Amino acid sequence: MLVLVVFLYAFSNARNTTRKISKPYIQFIGDENLYITHETVSKLLIQNQEPVTNKPKEIIDLNRLESALNSNPMIKEAQVFIGIDGLLTAEIEQKKPIARVSTNASYYVDDQGSYMPLSTNHTARVPLVTGMVMKNDLANVYAIAKAIQSDAFLKKHVIGIHQNENKSIDLKFRLNDFIVELGSLTVLDKKVNNLKAFYQKAMRDKTLDDYSVVNLKFDNQVICTKK
Repeated sequence: MLVLVVFLYAFSNARNTTRKISKPYIQFIGDENLYITHETVSKLLIQNQEPVTNKPKEIIDLNRLESALNSNPMIKEAQVFIGIDGLLTAEIEQKKPIARVSTNASYYVDDQGSYMPLSTNHTARVPLVTGMVMKNDLANVYAIAKAIQSDAFLKKHVIGIHQNENKSIDLKFRLNDFIVELGSLTVLDKKVNNLKAFYQKAMRDKTLDDYSVVNLKFDNQVICTKK
């Protein structure tokens, strides 16, 4: 009986390791909007300059395939594994854009504050960033974009972020033509609360269209410039 068990195990193991890889199964996790296509992921699943399909399981380097996928600037995290049936699965979590920079170069800022290229497959509806922005210095833009993303009022109204040379921030609203001058991002929560209070009062008074600038640079007051 022991010999039979050892034989069956060895036979099963040998058969499993020589099993050929079927066509990779690509699964996207999270956001339904695909910035990277199935075809692009398939092209990244290359080993020794050849597709992994119909290759024996034993020669597939999963770590190498994962590294190839994770090196793509559209991908936040990728995991690759092989089932006992020989099905190679790639689970892909895309980066999530929260702002789009449009200066001398165009690209997204993702929800981790990193660079993300534009996609020909899908365009994200996120605030447009203009002004003095450098790809290797996105911390300030990321901070305000993250704040907009996490605040229902700002997310509804803000469509533009402008970073000035001194890194002060101006905001552009969707339905109003005034400029919101935030200044620095210190005490940002308090400035946003002041903005909300101003907006609600001006909306009640029907005076939102009377202003060209709403200045929030001082955390204890709102200074408005009439047209």
